[in-house]
Amino acid sequence: MAHKRKASDADIPAPADPARLELRFDRPELLGPLFGQYDQNLIAIENRLGVYIAARGDRVTIEGTAEPAAQARDVLQELHGKLMQGGNVTVADVETAIAMAGTPLLEGLEKKGKRAERPQIAIRTRKKTIVPRTPRQLHYMQALAAEDIIFALGPAGTGKTYVAVAQAVSQLITGSVDRLILSRPAVEAGERLGFLPGDMKDKVDPYLRPLYDALYDMLPADQVERRIASGEIEIAPLAFMRGRTLANSFIILDEAQNTTPQQMKMFLTRFGENSRMVVCGDPKQVDLPDPGRSGLADAVSRLEDIEGIATVHFGVSDVVRAPIVGRIVAAYEGGDA
Repeated sequence: MAHKRKASDADIPAPADPARLELRFDRPELLGPLFGQYDQNLIAIENRLGVYIAARGDRVTIEGTAEPAAQARDVLQELHGKLMQGGNVTVADVETAIAMAGTPLLEGLEKKGKRAERPQIAIRTRKKTIVPRTPRQLHYMQALAAEDIIFALGPAGTGKTYVAVAQAVSQLITGSVDRLILSRPAVEAGERLGFLPGDMKDKVDPYLRPLYDALYDMLPADQVERRIASGEIEIAPLAFMRGRTLANSFIILDEAQNTTPQQMKMFLTRFGENSRMVVCGDPKQVDLPDPGRSGLADAVSRLEDIEGIATVHFGVSDVVRAPIVGRIVAAYEGGDA
């Protein structure tokens, strides 16, 4: 297989610090899925990192400035490693690998100027094994395993709630907590709750649907229903938390930017013995009548430096839902949104 595209001067400027790297892959049968249909994976790496890649047989040559060329090499090696382990390489995998290659590694993952092997951290549930797809997701998973209360802040698609639900399910099925409690404030985003048909459960269930969706991704449907019926899993609006003490529980508050400071204080003080609490939200997407009174921003400003509380700030580069979601978020956050 050969990949050769003639780049014009407009495509790639003369590198100030030129580098030429060569890779050789021992499993020729993996090169097709590694390069992608019509070399689309190689082209994506070229376009995102500003390098030129030529593939001939089992050898790949990367040309460009030193740092992007090294990043392109790391991306190809990471994707090849996934294929070696029996996995598949999707367009999203390529985008994620490129994003991670362009982000400095967390402290402790880089030694003596060389890229160290990433630690094997994963969250295992009945249906899935969740692994970090960006450095901040890795930091988030470490916080979920170690801290009492975690604030996860950032735009849609960064895995804030999804990874938290995975950790909660993992702890529930291993017996380290007795209950999983998922909550959201029932705040309209431009709609009017009272005009929805049905009783109160019918009215609030649509607001809780994303939490159900994440659960069904982690557990078989019959287990979700059985654990909800037994009370092991509870999904309820934030107002239902008042007056309770939640011990031996993993508690998640989603869309926390739509709480008031009083509601946030009420929720945080539900924390009981042998529990873990995760508060997820996007401070830039407040649906309250007075956006300046978001309980999420207020709580983080008060509590961020307290021992036992961790705050993880996700950015546009951490969006893993689909590549286009990251571009949409960047477009909105670059303006007045």
